[in-house]
Amino acid sequence: MTQRRVLVLNHFAVPPGYPGGTRHVELFSRLPGWSYVIIAGRRNMITGQPQRAEPGFHPVAVTPYRGNGLGRALNWASYAVTATVSGLRQPRPDVVYASSPHLLAGLSGCVVATLRRTPFVLEVRDLWPRVLVDMGTLAETSLAYRALERLERFLYQRSDRVVIMAPGVRAAIEGKGVAPEKIVFIPNAADPDDFVPSADRDELRRRYRFTRRTAVYAGAHGPANGLDLLLAAAKAVPEIDVVLVGSGVEKPRLQAAALGIRNVRFLDPVPKTEIPDLLHAADVGVHVLADVELFRAGVSPNKVFDYMAAGLPIVTNSPGTVGDLVMGADSGYVTSPGHLAHGLGQMVQASPDELAKMGAAGRGWIRENQSRTAMSHALGRLLAPLVDEAGEAPR
Repeated sequence: MTQRRVLVLNHFAVPPGYPGGTRHVELFSRLPGWSYVIIAGRRNMITGQPQRAEPGFHPVAVTPYRGNGLGRALNWASYAVTATVSGLRQPRPDVVYASSPHLLAGLSGCVVATLRRTPFVLEVRDLWPRVLVDMGTLAETSLAYRALERLERFLYQRSDRVVIMAPGVRAAIEGKGVAPEKIVFIPNAADPDDFVPSADRDELRRRYRFTRRTAVYAGAHGPANGLDLLLAAAKAVPEIDVVLVGSGVEKPRLQAAALGIRNVRFLDPVPKTEIPDLLHAADVGVHVLADVELFRAGVSPNKVFDYMAAGLPIVTNSPGTVGDLVMGADSGYVTSPGHLAHGLGQMVQASPDELAKMGAAGRGWIRENQSRTAMSHALGRLLAPLVDEAGEAPR
């Protein structure tokens, strides 16, 4: 059988083993009968370091930026231009698959798919531009919001399928006029077999200097992550150490704000291959988001699935989709956005056996319900009919 090609546009993708988003590498590398090329920005969003080309991974030039101002918007625009040019230079794909959060990546994918006359799949990671309004970044009456909302509707109209990663997003997209049968749910996932540590727990705890019960937050340090809420919770529960691992535009400010909170420590981002060791050394995994209504139903956070796959009990301040998942799997505690301290306190009081039971429950749930392998099969069931239909249609 001839191998099919998929071209993936994801500005913030990283190659295997590096800090950042590896969703598409992990999904498409498990897809039999397909080859893939992922077009990403040349600079790793987490580390700031340049990314080099690897098999299946093609980085393109983007403009540098700091903070959340005009420079960031120019960075998005530069990716859209260079990704479009690169996509048109690649061998003709059978499908173009473009992933948000920013909609210019979707526009780039739409242009490439149109010019190469191939099916176009749009993946919605964050519900733009609604999330920008809910976070206070844009006013709903602003020209920028109206332009982005028109682009959003255009991309939904032009796409052959819309992939969502959280079930609560479906209603919002249908409200934009998208037919229900056009929307496909393929959430984030993790495989427990990918989270086997390289050493025993005692050795790993010495490596990371974890000496007491320790809660780890591993992820981005940006405005949406609500990490001020985690700092406040850590200050209120001094009996547990809180370690924040990662990077982002908010990190310098957060480090300054944490001065004087003796049970808080920041670590640099670690490669994806080191995450199993880090999580195996910890006692608790923390998931935290800013207090934004849209986040109740519109997120599919990688870190929660990583914690579950690693057998780590979870505290989350995100009721709704994430909270229902954690509670349904019996894998931890859920609090309201501003009461994360209560969840940390529960973890302090839990016995080692209780922690182990929650961790094992989460690990079992993710293996049975939401492994990368299962999600890759779902992706294959999405893509193959699109190619078959395109092959039957006149060009």
